[in-house]
Amino acid sequence: MSDVIVCEEKNGLKKIAGLQKGILREVIFYDENKVNEGNIYLGRIVKKIATANGKKSYFVNIGNGEVFINAQEKELEDLDASEGQDIVLQIVQEAHAEKSAKGARFLQLAGNNLVFCPYGSGVDISQRITNDEKCESLYNLVDKQTGEEGGWIVRTNAADAGNDDISKEITELKNLFAGIMEKAKNTKAPMLLFAKDCGLEEMIMRNKSALTKLVVNNHITEQEWQNSIDVEYDVDPFKTYGIDEQIEAALQREVKLPGGGRIFIEETKALTAIDVDSGNSLEQGSLGRLNNEAATEIAKQIILRNLSGKIVIDFAGFAEFKFLKNTMDILEQGLRGDFAKSRVLGLTRGGNVEVLRSRRRPSLSAILMKECEVCQGLGKVER
Repeated sequence: MSDVIVCEEKNGLKKIAGLQKGILREVIFYDENKVNEGNIYLGRIVKKIATANGKKSYFVNIGNGEVFINAQEKELEDLDASEGQDIVLQIVQEAHAEKSAKGARFLQLAGNNLVFCPYGSGVDISQRITNDEKCESLYNLVDKQTGEEGGWIVRTNAADAGNDDISKEITELKNLFAGIMEKAKNTKAPMLLFAKDCGLEEMIMRNKSALTKLVVNNHITEQEWQNSIDVEYDVDPFKTYGIDEQIEAALQREVKLPGGGRIFIEETKALTAIDVDSGNSLEQGSLGRLNNEAATEIAKQIILRNLSGKIVIDFAGFAEFKFLKNTMDILEQGLRGDFAKSRVLGLTRGGNVEVLRSRRRPSLSAILMKECEVCQGLGKVER
């Protein structure tokens, strides 16, 4: 977990970094002028298309781009709309490579302790709340106050929250949804109805048990958080904490391991490939030690670089389950605190370890780098 969070704001761009003992663990770039995950829009359908198995999909104009949505969504009736029709949707996946952003009609409004799903049903408790008595208490509290008014997800933070705080948040989320729908009725598409928080609050809540201070370069942000946490003002915090240099290192394809080995990370449009190379590490230990060290570092790099989709890892040595089980356990442990949903799927028939991680925002390299005009992304040029 991060013990220091640094937030730097310049010209509408917010950069938020989580540090653990000075080492960069995660970073978020938030441009308020772009289509961001979590935003809610009133859009206008511009194209209806047929997909596999007779299913329908739509492209929706939201003002600064088009968003793709499926006609079929869990817990909702299939959408049967016409071009020119207005629709309320939420961004669930930002644009990636040549793919448009992806939207959904199934809205989710997140608070510190709860997530409100207006078109859902029932109450779900975070699996990370392991105390059965606490789970039952939280379920009864939320269920009693919400009844059949949508669906509710009780977040991990709720385990440490008071009943009054949870009750207050229920009311706030209901009012937020009512305000969004009222705005949708009284405006013309395309229009932004709700802009999600830049991610600072979410990062603070996720790391609050380990957090020692927040460093900012904006006095408004300083005042907003000064009663909740130790806040430090710094005119150029990313430079002070050496974050830009660490981001630059996270854009390199090669990462050296402490024991002498190294890993190579290659992002492609289809998947991310990670190769573990022994280098000189075998002089200091076994392949098992190398792979275990690599697994720890790979988990950190996946989160830091925000790698998502299919991730294929080629560990060193024998590609058999009995040799890699402990390594996969270490990888899984390293991803356990991940803010995005990730799963270690296991060993493929080809001997590679496969990881699947949900895509919410573009990767670090997709945000900060562009394809080379000479090699067209090959990484090589003609002699």
